[in-house]
This record gives sequence, structure tokens and C-alpha cells, in this order.
Amino acid sequence: MLHINKIRENKENYIELLKIKNIDASDLIANAIAKDDERKATQQQADELLAKGNQLAKQIGELYKTGKAVEANVLKEESSAIKENSKALQTKQVELEKEIQDILVQIPNIPHPSVPAGKSDADNVTLKQVGDIPVLMDGAKPHWELTTDYNLIDFELGNKITGAGFPVYTNKGAKLQRALIAYFLDKNTDAGYTEYLPPHLVNEASGFGTGQLPDKEGQMYHATEDNLYLIPTAEVPVTNFFRDVIVKEFPIKCTAYTPCFRREAGSYGKEVRGLNRLHQFDKVEIVQIQHPEKSYETLDVMVQHVSSILDELELPYKILQLCGGDLSFTSALTFDFEVYSAGQERWLEVSSVSNFEGYQANRLKLRYKDENGKTQLCHTLNGSALALPRIYAALIENNQTAEGIKIPKALQPYTGFDIIK
Repeated sequence: MLHINKIRENKENYIELLKIKNIDASDLIANAIAKDDERKATQQQADELLAKGNQLAKQIGELYKTGKAVEANVLKEESSAIKENSKALQTKQVELEKEIQDILVQIPNIPHPSVPAGKSDADNVTLKQVGDIPVLMDGAKPHWELTTDYNLIDFELGNKITGAGFPVYTNKGAKLQRALIAYFLDKNTDAGYTEYLPPHLVNEASGFGTGQLPDKEGQMYHATEDNLYLIPTAEVPVTNFFRDVIVKEFPIKCTAYTPCFRREAGSYGKEVRGLNRLHQFDKVEIVQIQHPEKSYETLDVMVQHVSSILDELELPYKILQLCGGDLSFTSALTFDFEVYSAGQERWLEVSSVSNFEGYQANRLKLRYKDENGKTQLCHTLNGSALALPRIYAALIENNQTAEGIKIPKALQPYTGFDIIK
């Protein structure tokens, strides 16, 4: 959520920058400022009444001391009227603050000036491509056939017990999944991240804090009886560790493995077959809380960290800068990673690494004190390191041979085997 004072100071600039996200926010911004003007006027009236009430209270006390009860009682009536007016102004102030917040939550984060214009993912900019595209043997298969042939994943069993998009991993398929999780966590902790294992359900305040609510409410599973939400990513609980916190030392680096739950309403067809799009999937997340002056330097380091993991897994990948039309509601700048899936002959997104600047921090009331002792908003960043389903798909597709599916060297200490036969 943008801060109203920042909106005031940068009104025209914010309106122009939001056009990069293909959003005309001029009316919302004008309404927010107008409501804030009204709130300020109401606050001033309330302050003036408070001062007058305090003055009357002092006069009433002095009149009673000197035995002038009649005059004191007259002033008491005036004081009572002031209290009633003050109460009405306080009620109005609370209503105005809610109206302002209701407007502010509709305004997306401001994109970084480097974000390219564009309407959709077709307009994202490829910054780098690493690795050779694998040349597979004749008769090579996509992962949904390989997982059946090698008894790695049972999609039909998941469909039976839950529904489509909830796979059951079996035998060496389950071990490969566990190996990837452990490997990713070790890579992250080796890079200085503290490991957490957070709850998989969060309350409404947590969903609001990171921006999933109210923006993505329809994509989240909602346990209505307890008003709790299944997490779509570990970003939600981990970033909310620091809600209402004054940070004393930077950076804060966290990593967490969790299952993730997404309704993905409206998804269908070949593009979402097998592991390409799931309702429940495993992901390892990295989150940083950083000083604003260092957040973009940190973003670059996080991108390099994800690159190093994909290098070790020997997967060909691309790094893309998202255009305004593909940038999320809460992000200021995002880099996506895609790996090449040789069995499907297409690129698959496996990670997004983003800087949210102070947008989430304002919702979270996540702050630090500057050198003058004034509270300022921290910057929040996060990224997938990594999301498992498409990594898994690309690994088994790209490494299929006549002898079996070969395991990359970096994973062999975790799997305990070098080939799946």
C-alpha cells in the first residue's frame, strides 16, 4: 500500500508511472488526496475543540474554587456540548481513515522507472540465456509420461483422493522431491538465510499484509469456519513474522519450505498438463527485509543466487525482466526465471524474484528508525529458490536417456542414486 504523504508529494509522477502497468490511477489518487484533506480538516477541528475543552475545564475549576457555582455550571453545559461535538468528529475521523485505506488498497505499487512498457508476458524482456538446449534421443517423452513409466508420480491417485492438480509422489519420485527441497534449503542457508518452517494457514491480517488480500482473494483456499487462508507461498507467513516490528539491524534473510495452495481458477488445457500447473505444490522461498538504500543491490544478489542454483542443476534457463503489464499488483520490479523443458519443447517459469520497496511494509507497519530517530518503511524482497514442479519436470525430461533418467551431480548426495531406471 502506498503512503498517502508519498502520493501527495509525487502525484503526477505516480500517475505517469502507473501507466506503465496500464492503469489510470488519476481518479483514485485524486479521491485519496481529497479524503485526506477532509481528514486533516476534521483533525484540526477536533484539536481546536480539545484545546477549548481543556481551557473550559480549567476555568470551571477556578470558578468552583471561588464559590461561583452558577457561572461554573453555565460553562459545564458548554463543555458538555464540546465533548459531544468532539465525539462526532472522532467518529467522522475513523470513517474517513477507513475510506482512505479502502482507496489506497486499490492503487498498485509504483513500478521502478526501468520497467519496460508492455501489455502481457509476450512483452517481457529477455536479459540473459544460459546453457545449451538439450538434444534428446528419438522417442523422448514429456514428464507426464515419464512419471508413469518410472512410477514416480501418480496423478490419477491424487485425482481420486482429492481432485485434479494434487499429485501423489511415489518411490524414487518422492525421494527426488525430498532431495530437491533439502538441496534448495541448504543452498539458501549456505548463502546466509535463516531457515524457518512456518504454518500453512494464515489469518486475514497476514493475507492483507503481503497484498494477497483483497487482490487475490479468489485464488486462495479459504477455511471459512475459522476465517483462515491456505498459503499460496511461504512469502505470506514469513514476511508477516515482521508485521508491526521496528527493525534494528539489516538485512534480515529468511528461507522456508512450504507446500503452496492455489485455486488457479480457469486454468485448463495442454499448457497446464502434468506438473505445469497444480493446486498444491512444493516451493522453497527466500525473503529479505532490507534498508531502502540497499534493496536494489540486494535484488541483484538474489537474482545471482537463483542463477547459481540453476547452474548447478545444469538446466538451461532464461532471465526475463517483467514488463508493466505482467508485473504483479504489489511489485516494483520483478525478474522471472524460465527453464527449458526439452520433452515439451517450451520454456517454463520456475522463479520470480521481486522488490516490493515499501509497499508491503506500509501494510505491515514494518519500519526502522533513521539516524534522526524518525520511523521509516523498510523494503521487502522475495523470490522462489525454487518452485519444485517445473524444475522436477525439466530435470526428468532433459535427463532422459535409453538407460534411464540421470540425476545431476549436485543432487546425487541428496537422492543417494545417480539414475532412475
